Amino acid sequence: MTKKIVQTAGREALGEFAPAFAHYNDDVLFGENWNDEDLDVKTKCIITVVSLMSQGITDSALKFHLMNAKNNGVTRREIAAIVTHTAFYAGWPKAWAVFALAKEVWGEETNQE
Repeated sequence: MTKKIVQTAGREALGEFAPAFAHYNDDVLFGENWNDEDLDVKTKCIITVVSLMSQGITDSALKFHLMNAKNNGVTRREIAAIVTHTAFYAGWPKAWAVFALAKEVWGEETNQE
């Protein structure tokens, strides 16, 4: 059995202002969707990073998901290959932006897997 993902950011940031959105964020997106066992969490992390990159979302949301990917087993070598592959489909400038964040998350050491 895998560790259950629990999210409270929606309620903390928007609970009183937008309670329905907070519910969907915390209970449905991160609750039901991220805890569904048809895909492993590492794969979900990769899909999320690729989706955000493809949309050009290279802000704190992407950095959060890059850290989540690293914490769930995506290596520096894997993220470099994922971003490089996706660059051909999503856009070269987007890859540059993602690499800037990925270097912050994984560091610049070349001997890391």
